[in-house]
Formats: sequence, C-alpha cells, structure tokens
Amino acid sequence: MLRPKIPTMPQPTGLVTPPAVVEPTAVTQQHTPQTPAPAPIVAPVPARPTVQLTPGAVIALVGSGTAVVLVVGAVLVSMLLAVAVTGASVAICALVIRSLIASEGKRR
Repeated sequence: MLRPKIPTMPQPTGLVTPPAVVEPTAVTQQHTPQTPAPAPIVAPVPARPTVQLTPGAVIALVGSGTAVVLVVGAVLVSMLLAVAVTGASVAICALVIRSLIASEGKRR
C-alpha cells in the first residue's frame, strides 16, 4: 500500500573527461656516485621545567581547596534546607485546606 520512493542517482552535468591512460616507461639507472647529504642541524629542545611547590604554596593550595569545599557544602546544605522548608509549608497548607473543606461540609 505505502511504498517508499527510492531516489534516482543524479546524472553528471557538464563536460565529462574520460579516464587518463597511464603508459609504463622504462626506468634507467645511472651509476654516478652521489655524495651523502649533510645531516640537518637540529636545535636542542629545552627540557620542560618541573613545578616546584614551596611550603607556602602548598599551604595556599590546601587552604583554597578547603575554602572551596566549605562554600560548595554550604550552598548544597542551604538548597536542601530550602526544599525541606518548602515541602513542610506545602504540607501544612494542604492540611489547613483539607480541614477547612471538611468543616464546611459538616456545617451544611
């Protein structure tokens, strides 16, 4: 019933050149001595400097790492506290609304 339409390959446009024919040629060798090429001069690569940490730098790294951990922890705890307070307030609102609806039904 539903058959997919298969696209046809487009035909080349413009001038189409036939493939070039490569004919083998004879290889001739000459017996002339060749002087070896001089080796290229390569500049020495400087060694990578090693990182040396002084005691002050180590203390600074430890202090900054501790500060980052404390700040991230405080942000996560405050977000968790905000979610908990919001959930508790929504639960209290639901209880109050349920109580109002139930007491209004008893008055009639």
